[in-house]
Amino acid sequence: MKIIAHGIDLVDFERIEQMLERHSDRFLDRVFTPREQADAAAAKNRIEKLAGRFAAKEAVMKLVGTGWRDGIAWTDIEVINSALGQPQVVLSGRIKEIAEANGIEQVTLSITHTSNFAIASAVALQG
Repeated sequence: MKIIAHGIDLVDFERIEQMLERHSDRFLDRVFTPREQADAAAAKNRIEKLAGRFAAKEAVMKLVGTGWRDGIAWTDIEVINSALGQPQVVLSGRIKEIAEANGIEQVTLSITHTSNFAIASAVALQG
């Protein structure tokens, strides 16, 4: 497989907390799929989990290179965990169409956290 693009993003936990305080369920429903919301609710640190998923979505958008336009929704990018706990990206809707048109066959993802920040790195693969 050949690396064809990379995206990275850093999110401050406080930013996510503020969005939840201001917009609550509206923010959650706009940005996170029902499965992502359930996974975060079951996690030891909900904010950490949400921030990691938010950073991952931003990193994927950066590697695709379009930004949040052309009918792309936050929920077109879903971050789930494999049976072993590795984060995985599931694309749907418009972002999937754009990724496929750009030759992206697979996206690998890594997420890590500090006490205040989450960072995600996404790599697009082809071949």
